[in-house]
Amino acid sequence: MSNATYTTETTDKISLKPSRQAIKRAALALGLILGVAGAGDFGYNYLTTGRYLETTDDAYVKADSTIIAPKVSGYIAKVQVGDNEKVKAGQVLARIDDRDFKAALGQARADVAAAEASVRNLDAQLELQQPVIAQSTADVVAADANLKFAQEERARYDDLMKSGSGTIQRAQQTDAALRASNAQLQHAQSGLVAAQRKVDVLTTQRAQASAQLDRARAVADQAELNLSYTEITAPVDGTVGARSLRVGQYVQAGTQLMAVVPLDAVYVVANFKETQLTHVRAGQPVELIVDSFRNRTLHGHVDSLSPASGLEFALLPPDNATGNFTKIVQRVPVKIVLDDHSLTGLLRPGMSAVPTVDTKATVVAEHETTKRVADNAPRPNGS
Repeated sequence: MSNATYTTETTDKISLKPSRQAIKRAALALGLILGVAGAGDFGYNYLTTGRYLETTDDAYVKADSTIIAPKVSGYIAKVQVGDNEKVKAGQVLARIDDRDFKAALGQARADVAAAEASVRNLDAQLELQQPVIAQSTADVVAADANLKFAQEERARYDDLMKSGSGTIQRAQQTDAALRASNAQLQHAQSGLVAAQRKVDVLTTQRAQASAQLDRARAVADQAELNLSYTEITAPVDGTVGARSLRVGQYVQAGTQLMAVVPLDAVYVVANFKETQLTHVRAGQPVELIVDSFRNRTLHGHVDSLSPASGLEFALLPPDNATGNFTKIVQRVPVKIVLDDHSLTGLLRPGMSAVPTVDTKATVVAEHETTKRVADNAPRPNGS
């Protein structure tokens, strides 16, 4: 092989290899293209969707748990549910020893029977008093008739005494008979008044006995309720949690025994910054990611916004009128209801979530309203 031929082949091979500067320029161009494409995609997404989204990681799964507490005090006789057990509304959770309550109910019912007997006795006395009044009335009539006869007899004998035909003894007898008849009438009238007034007394006594009967019945009803309260039931469907009662344990009325958590009715409470709520409204769609199920996106909607920030409901709200003031962005709780039930029964209250609210529809509607108002506004100079 000649030197000329070798030189030509070497030159051809060198010319086929790209230079480093060309590679750098190509890589830079490719990177620039990708960067522009990525920025364009990001910008497009932000303009069309991203700028309307509000998100926060200060959100948690919640449920309206029901605290189970007895209405009466006593010893736990039986516990009929275990830890984390599912229960139905009306299902018996535990029973309190009911022997004392049964005895109290029996005594209350006996008091009711005694009060009823007292009322019946007074009713009988009132009924019996009517013949007594009738008899007293008849005695008054008879005494009045005797008095009139004695008065007539006295008048006749006075005439005889004037004519000289009467005797002093007979005059004394007619006078005594008149006084006796008068006294008899007064006695009969007093008896009638007493009989009539006794009706009022018996009526008052019956009203008192009737009130005592009502009270005895109320006590019996309360005793019956207390007996029913010894059976502790679940008010809602859910899962038992925080169970702290044991057989033989003495519990006071109102003591927390357990909680029933309705896992099929969980929701999310998200604490958004006040600056994020400008366009957040009830009914807007929400996408949620729960930390325990990061590969699942749940769907829901905004149910409502709290009437005040969380700070307003704090036990000790700060008084900014005194001392130094540092402005802090407040957070307002937003309730989010799940429309997606694919994780029903798996979500637990207290789990962390990241909701994203889509406010686009509200923003667009407000923009159109503002534009329409501006278009309809009167122009200066009548134009």
